[in-house]
Order: sequence, then structure tokens, then C-alpha cells
Amino acid sequence: MKTLIKNGTVMNPDTEFSRTADMVIEDGKIVTIGDASMVEADQVIDATGLLVVPGLVDIHVHFRDPGFPQKETIRSGSMAAAAGGFTSVVCMPNTKPAIDTVETLDYVLRTAKEQAAVKVYSSAAMTYGIKGEELTELKKLHQAGAVTFTDDGRTVMDPHLVYEAFRIAAELDVPISSHCEDHRLVSGGSLNRGVVSRQLGDPGIPALGEELIIARDILFAEETGARLHIQHVSTARGVQLIREAKARGVRVTGEGAPHHFSLTDEQALVSGTLAKVNPPLRTAQDVEAVIRGLADGTLDAIATDHAPHTLDEKSLPLAQAPFGLVGLETAVGLTFTCLVHRGKLSLMEAIAKLTVRPAHIMGLPAGKLQVGQAADITVINPVKEWIVDPDAFHSKSQNTPFKGMRLRGKTVLTMVDGNVVYNDL
Repeated sequence: MKTLIKNGTVMNPDTEFSRTADMVIEDGKIVTIGDASMVEADQVIDATGLLVVPGLVDIHVHFRDPGFPQKETIRSGSMAAAAGGFTSVVCMPNTKPAIDTVETLDYVLRTAKEQAAVKVYSSAAMTYGIKGEELTELKKLHQAGAVTFTDDGRTVMDPHLVYEAFRIAAELDVPISSHCEDHRLVSGGSLNRGVVSRQLGDPGIPALGEELIIARDILFAEETGARLHIQHVSTARGVQLIREAKARGVRVTGEGAPHHFSLTDEQALVSGTLAKVNPPLRTAQDVEAVIRGLADGTLDAIATDHAPHTLDEKSLPLAQAPFGLVGLETAVGLTFTCLVHRGKLSLMEAIAKLTVRPAHIMGLPAGKLQVGQAADITVINPVKEWIVDPDAFHSKSQNTPFKGMRLRGKTVLTMVDGNVVYNDL
């Protein structure tokens, strides 16, 4: 089948290509980028006024499979990804059982190939059961397909284990993705420690708990030469620590989550437990620091930390409700509304942080538009206004604090290997 996408603004951040052009796709691959107005095609997509960009890449999602099908499955998570414009995602290992053996990893990758609408990659746990007590067989897990090692959701506190994991990761040249939280300092809180947490009678989560581990893991990366990726950076000092480490040559990258560049902890006064996420929503100063970090390259990627939970779970009291919010289907709208349209990030830079940059961090064959390569393509209407409606989500879960928010910018078509997997044109 031959498909023609015509008259769109084609943007490829990898080469900084940006101009009105046509694109021809055949047999799942891109065969032409340029003038193809005379080409006869089986399917014609008019992208006039729209952006045609590489399929988006999210290197931090929770699809809850195995173990929690009531929250999300690989199938439903992939449909949410497609609706958000993401054609490649990296799953986190805090499932049940955890992705800590070759057998469980194989289950995830095999299920994804059979059921997923998009390309699903997986991390592997650093320690068995994500308990921080015994290292997994990192080399075998990498050979079996794991693209990064992480105990996301927890931090490994034993420095001997951390050092050994970094040493092995350096040998394999596989990034360690670090959830930064000193569990000895952070316990019992649900919200950022500050005015709002005191107002709601919550013990609070101090920024220092995140920053201590960012600093620690940067030193481990510097000592071992390993590649370190800091997940969901949420504090101003955390951004600065990464900025300084990069300046002295440490192999460190970082990600900013849409909720951390769009909301403050005051959202908990409006949304309650739907605004409970880890690391928590912070202060306005922290939000601005995350935005500056994205703007100056300190933070390399935008990643959602898509974390589905049932509304019954989120209806529990603040201290008992789980951390997390769904983010795949609002990421483009928030990026354009909060960053692009407000002049915080150029259009090209925003697309880069959603495509080629995260793909490069994890070594994924994604994030570029290239003749001869897989036709993983996202079409975005940069000015389409829409209101977030969780009832319309493709995810099995609706736990979002963005309900009712008016956003400007939306994915309108997603294509994987030349096949349309989402269409809202």
C-alpha cells in the first residue's frame, strides 16, 4: 500500500529540516520526502496547516503488565500512546512480578509484539523485586532486550549495590535510569513539603530527598564512566546539579515531565489525590527551573511517567492513595500550551525533546524521519484547542489532574510502520 501525506510542514529535528513537503510511504517505510504532488497513492492524507514529525518517543511509562490489568495493559497502554502521538515507549519494571528476570522481560516484549499498537521497549529492574537487596543479572537482561536498568518507583540505597550496578552498566554502555528519592529522609508524605502540605496536614516530601540522590548518582556516574539518566526532575536544585555535572563532562541526561512544567503543588487544593505524584508537584520556582532546564538543554527529554491507577484507588484518603497520574494523552497539548505557545521552547526544540533526544538516550531506532527507515510518523495540529476529557481517554485509567483544562495543540494522526493507529483528522 502506498500512502501520500501532502502539504504538511515536515520537521526532522535530527537534521533540523523544516519546510512544507510531501511524504510517500510504501511497504511500511518512507520512500520520499519532498515534492510528491504527482504521485498516485492508495491513501492520501492532506496535512495542510499541520506538522508532520517523527513518531514521538516516551522513555518513561508504566503499562502495569504483568500484574495490574485493572489499571492498564500493554494493549490499552499502547492505544493511549498512539492517541498521544507516541510510536515508541519504554516500560518501567515495577510490575508484579517485577521485570527482574529474562522470563518476565520476554513476556513483556512478546506480549507487546502480539498486542501493542506501538513499539514497546522495556527496562529491567536493577534489584530483584525492586527491593534494593540483590542485583539482578544485568548482563543477561540486556542481552534479552532491556534498554535501561532502573528500580523506578524506588531508589537503591545500598552504595555497594549502586556502585556495582553502575560499573556493569558502564561496561555494557547501557544507561541507568534513576528514580531519585532518599527513603531515609522521605517517608510518609504525599505532597511537596511546604505551604500546601501544611495546609492539608500532610508531613510533606522535602526537595532535599530528591536532590541528595541526584547528587549521589552523578558522583557514581562520574566515578565509573556510566551513562546516567535522571528521571522526572522536579526541583530547581536538582536541575542545577545536572547542569553543573554536564559542564564537567559527566555522562548524565535528564527528563522533565509535563506535570512538572505545568502544575504547582497548589493543584492538590483543586484536584486532591489526582495531583498526588512522585516526585510531587513542587513550587512555582521549581516549575520555572524545570522549564529553564528544558530550554537550555540541561534536561534532554520530555517524558510522561504515565502511571495509571483506578479511580477507586485514587478516591482513598490522601495518605493512602497511590502516587501517579496518566500522561500520554495530554503530553503534546501541555508541551505546546505551556512551552511552545508561551515562547519557552522553540517548535523544533520541543519536537526534538519528544523524539530524537529521548531515542538517543535509550539507543532506540526511532525519533527521525529518514528515507528508507520505518514510517513511524506523528501529525500534530499545533493550534487545535481542546478540553481534556478523561472519559475519552484510550487508557484504562482516568487519573488526571488536567480534567477540564483547555489545551492548544493536539496529535491528530499517528502512524506506525506505515499503518495508521490513531486518527482524529
